[in-house]
Amino acid sequence: MVNLLWAGMLISAIVVAGINGNIGLVTQIIFDSAEKAVGIAFSLISIMTFWLGIMKVIEKSGFINFVIFFLKPLAHWLFPGVPRNHKAMNAMLMNMSANLLGMGNAATPFGLKAMDELQKLNPRSDTATDDMCTFLAVNTASLTLIPTTVIAIRTATGAQNPTDIIGTTIVATFCSTMTAILCDRLYRKYNRWKNRSTNL
Repeated sequence: MVNLLWAGMLISAIVVAGINGNIGLVTQIIFDSAEKAVGIAFSLISIMTFWLGIMKVIEKSGFINFVIFFLKPLAHWLFPGVPRNHKAMNAMLMNMSANLLGMGNAATPFGLKAMDELQKLNPRSDTATDDMCTFLAVNTASLTLIPTTVIAIRTATGAQNPTDIIGTTIVATFCSTMTAILCDRLYRKYNRWKNRSTNL
């Protein structure tokens, strides 16, 4: 679907350029944009290396355990079907911690590991459990306190104040996370009501 949207915008831009007699600019803009993209990608290497190093320092210093300690009660409430000391719970806590610190790249492996472990607890392998759906919703919404990846991209693209989005990011991700949790709980109640009605 996303590919179709991109293709549609690309074709529309070429058609509009042709109608306005600026078709010659299309090729120039394509090459200029490609060159700029490569420059941004290379400049991100040093910035992402720095932030990944910071994440490693946070992990080695034990601060990540401090974050996990405060996330544990929330995780136990969000995922009641997962045993407290199960590998899935540990992976989900690490994923949530990384997302909280804005390290989406570091969060992805933990998210994949969590889903793999949750599948082992799943009695019906062809159907996602409530906890799997909850984790997917929370991971997608992902409350973020320090959007390190976005700050890195803004720095690479020459933003004068790359950190000025921290406040709005916290508000936006808090709202998205609360919405995800609320919808998840409503759907859980609806499914239970539906199952009870079917059994009756």
